[in-house]
Amino acid sequence: MARTTLPQLKKYDVSQRIIEALADTESRALLFTAINEEKSAAELSEINRIPLSSVYKKLAILEDLALMEVTRIAMDSSRKKFKMYRSRIAKAEINIKEPEPSLVLVPN
Repeated sequence: MARTTLPQLKKYDVSQRIIEALADTESRALLFTAINEEKSAAELSEINRIPLSSVYKKLAILEDLALMEVTRIAMDSSRKKFKMYRSRIAKAEINIKEPEPSLVLVPN
């Protein structure tokens, strides 16, 4: 039986983490909401009815996996800065086959 190399393990780990993120209902909702235009975390929270603290946690994961990006830093009328987010993917396909699943991401 062949041993898994470290690069293969890392590749699988990232793919596995992306699949897990896409399987999460809230994470998918955030991605879908920000496909066509950028949104702030507060807007994403309000539109999707997800607590703001959960939105920030999900956004951190999605950003780390390069599924969501910060498009710019905006400022409100009280001069408070906030990030604007946009989905980096427009479509995802997951095929479950031996020996491991394949993942195809279509850029936004």
